[in-house]
Amino acid sequence: MAFSRIFFTSALSAFLSCAFAQNTNAVSKSDNPDEMVSYLFTYFNSNDPKDEQICYALSDDGYNFTPLNGGNPVISSDTIAYTQCVRDPHILRCEDGKTFYMVVTDMKSNLGWSSNRGIVLMKSKDLINWEHHAINFPTRYTDKWKNVTRVWAPETIYDRKAGKYMVFYSLLTADGGYDKIYYQYANKDFTDLEGEPKYLFDSGNATIDGDIVYNEADGLFHLFYKTEAGRGIFQATAKNLTDKWNIINEHVDQTNESVEGVGVCKTIDGKSWIVMYDCYGNGHYQFCKSEDLKTFKFVQNTETKGKFTPRHGTIIPITRAEKQRLLDEYGEKGNPILPGFHADPEVLYSNKTKKYYIYSTTDGTPGWGGYKFNVFSSDNLKDWKDEGTMLDVKSDQVKWASGNAWAPCIIERKVKGAYKYFFYFSAHNPKTNRKEIGVAVSDSPVGPFVAAENSMVTDAERPEGARGGQAIDVDVFQDPKSGKYYLYWGNGFMAGAELNDDMMSIKKETAVNLTPKGGNLSTWSFREGAYVIYRKGTYYFMWSVDDTGSPNYHVCYGTSKSPLGPINIDENNYNVIRQDASNRIYGTAHNSVIQVPGKDEWYIVYHRINRNFLRDRQFGGPGVHREVCIDKLTFDKKGNIIPVTPTVTGPAALKIKK
Repeated sequence: MAFSRIFFTSALSAFLSCAFAQNTNAVSKSDNPDEMVSYLFTYFNSNDPKDEQICYALSDDGYNFTPLNGGNPVISSDTIAYTQCVRDPHILRCEDGKTFYMVVTDMKSNLGWSSNRGIVLMKSKDLINWEHHAINFPTRYTDKWKNVTRVWAPETIYDRKAGKYMVFYSLLTADGGYDKIYYQYANKDFTDLEGEPKYLFDSGNATIDGDIVYNEADGLFHLFYKTEAGRGIFQATAKNLTDKWNIINEHVDQTNESVEGVGVCKTIDGKSWIVMYDCYGNGHYQFCKSEDLKTFKFVQNTETKGKFTPRHGTIIPITRAEKQRLLDEYGEKGNPILPGFHADPEVLYSNKTKKYYIYSTTDGTPGWGGYKFNVFSSDNLKDWKDEGTMLDVKSDQVKWASGNAWAPCIIERKVKGAYKYFFYFSAHNPKTNRKEIGVAVSDSPVGPFVAAENSMVTDAERPEGARGGQAIDVDVFQDPKSGKYYLYWGNGFMAGAELNDDMMSIKKETAVNLTPKGGNLSTWSFREGAYVIYRKGTYYFMWSVDDTGSPNYHVCYGTSKSPLGPINIDENNYNVIRQDASNRIYGTAHNSVIQVPGKDEWYIVYHRINRNFLRDRQFGGPGVHREVCIDKLTFDKKGNIIPVTPTVTGPAALKIKK
């Protein structure tokens, strides 16, 4: 049993609620928290494994939806499913009016369409915290169903006659035949299924994606489904769920496109039905309206853009209080700024392209096992484009390394009148079984990059007196006073050295031990992530304290009059950024800093622990589900860094001069 959760600050709720209302139809003036006012859409985004996760969107009319959480997942699949991917979420409000059930297909589609073996049952009281239980059919039902090859698109409905919740799904085995719809009843706690699969319905050929609603007007259950014969959505009716179903041979869908994933929901006013289905071949959803579940009228296709590309989902009406709770948790926000899991961000402004770039550790892999570096670009520090992989340390690009692509840094330098980009990174060297630092060079901030044949910093370059970990967490810095370039690195120690003019090696005789003396894990003791900036005659040295998986992971700083120290620490003013427990933001550290060209305007780019993984040691190791954020960095009149309070909104986008 486990719970998945993403936190969001309630301080923004009023603003977000108003902002959302401007993008949808106006809400009722009534303040009754139990009044049904909106629709919640649960869906997944694409067949890419990173998108086979549960997402939310809201609508006040049932047809025009706005994604929550910036279009990012609200429940991470790798915490709930055997395959670490889920699809086809169906959500149901229970008979008590306050409990919600969700069932999903446990499937990673890139393994093949006959590769999933089970489903996941989920239960929630608030639409945010979900208890989950995965059921793998071949191991759960080892006799008749051991050859199951797929269990698709589960849904739940309350069977009043049986007094239980029925879970139905399409099922296929390796023994032959075609997909048919089967059912089981859930146990009282919705943690398991009773008995074994029982036959419910098929149309004479492959029958999938069933959705059942009860229509009080005719006293019948209506089963909507996709059939491979005739290609489309059809329906059947029955007086009781387990009766023989009467097939109605008329299309429900109002299109010639290929469709699947039908969902039917009664409107809030009770006067009609919303009928929706996935036009999966053309990348949009189609919505229809029906007054009687006999005739269906086309309403519109969804506008899919950005992160809102919904696939096979369902909707339910929700109350004003539930809508507000969702906005408090998942309302539109700025942080994180990159999609997916990333850590150790390095930010660069390119004078060549007049754009900003972020390079980071690709996260989400147990044991920090990522091996690719991606680069993201932006012209306003708010909207970021994935420019793709710019270095793969497992490929022939990097001959000396085998994995653990960590904590990069980059600098732009003019060489013989042309811009060059020197990218420094740490990776695992299988020959020494140690982490070492390498360098790659490009004529463009997005690559292609060419890596040096060998690593440039190993344990041999460690300065005298430096004790602790390995050669990781590299930083590169140009001293604006002398024009010289410097490299910093270390874990458990901070080392610094001047770079040779080729930018590919260090001057070993300049290497010094810069490790700040004193402090402890709760104050300013150095752990990793050195970063250096220069402002108004002062060199600011920043570093991370404590373990990357700890909520206490935070950034401290000291100052110097030289790029190679010594570092002075003000015992009364050494914090840069740390957790904000009041808003449930943790693990804010390993930063870089960017200055807006020509202005005394600064921003800190850092990572935090993803809110699904407050202490993600239980999910495959500490600190492997991190995400990149940005906030303003300011100074007082004396030049002290004013401690940054991490936000969920991030700063406003920079205004771009046209």
